[in-house]
Amino acid sequence: MGPEVHSASTQKLVDNLSAKLRRRQIVGSRAAALETLLVLRQIVSKARFSNIDQLVEIIRHAGRQLVEAQPKEHTVGNTVRKVLHHIREEYNTATHGGALAQPRSAFSIAKFLVQGQPRQQNVALKSSDNKQPLKENDADDPDSFAKGLKPVLMEAIQDVLDELETVYDNVSKNAKDHIHSDEIILTLGMSRTVEAFLKSAAHHRNYTVIVAETGPSYSGHDMGKALSSSGISTFLVPDSSIFALMSRVNKVIIGAHAILANGGIFAVSGSLLAATAAREHSTPIVVCAGQFKFTPLWNLYHEYGALDFGDPSNVLGFEEGDLVDKVDVVNPYYDYVRPELIDVFITNYGDHPPSSIYRLIKETYDDEDIEL
Repeated sequence: MGPEVHSASTQKLVDNLSAKLRRRQIVGSRAAALETLLVLRQIVSKARFSNIDQLVEIIRHAGRQLVEAQPKEHTVGNTVRKVLHHIREEYNTATHGGALAQPRSAFSIAKFLVQGQPRQQNVALKSSDNKQPLKENDADDPDSFAKGLKPVLMEAIQDVLDELETVYDNVSKNAKDHIHSDEIILTLGMSRTVEAFLKSAAHHRNYTVIVAETGPSYSGHDMGKALSSSGISTFLVPDSSIFALMSRVNKVIIGAHAILANGGIFAVSGSLLAATAAREHSTPIVVCAGQFKFTPLWNLYHEYGALDFGDPSNVLGFEEGDLVDKVDVVNPYYDYVRPELIDVFITNYGDHPPSSIYRLIKETYDDEDIEL
């Protein structure tokens, strides 16, 4: 048996979030990640543990419950894995003076692209030499380990929270380098990340956006309104015209629900149509997404499989009684877009080709947390 996982108050927080995820009261990658992180912060702040293994088991137990509540919101599991990664890093720094944590983070691809080659690698070692290492399983003071480790853990969790809250700004900060004047951009669906990216580019460039309606949800209408209200030249077109218009399009920019380890993505239904048409016309396909959507999983469904399905009555209403009895109606929320159809990912830590996603995932999460 593991340690006593939660107090009554923290268990109630986990149960409440599980219920909201199960009932679809929380929908969307970023919203699910934020809510998960806030619950994990409460769990860490109230947890009682005398060694790192107990704390890891507490977090993993909560993570398993949340993932089981809504396994199709991959950012829930991603957030749990990232918190566990930070816990181990801070533990190594606190108990070994940073000797174990430093090599893992010093040469990450993401940090190298943003900051360049690190020049002072001994700073963390020097700053932590004067600190007294934490003692696990202290019989005289069982709570001393938790008291010493919690402050740095809360800071690490706050860093993850800040990253989530600023993800739109960080993804879109270099938008002007990707979109040029007089270009025609195609997008589809309503993605807050893509919206922020296009609006940021509009401060420096004049360009035109073609927004596909993205039926049957027609979320493209919301995107069209958001872009046109910001002064961007916007055209709303039916999904059936995507292929015909692709010869005039300079770039396809889409969002992602989840980015898988092989570089493929789950994106709003219709993305596969746009990506296939773009590849036929040799049009670049750009995916804008925060790095919190990187998922250490593969597409476990068939090649064109959807991650989730919606209400079929949006496609074929029950008033079509004679026809409904004779057909099976499928309304997928998401398409699986293969990595060979994607040219580049634009994230809050720089730009990456699909072939480097697996390496970034390996740097972001620990191998032992792939299966929670």
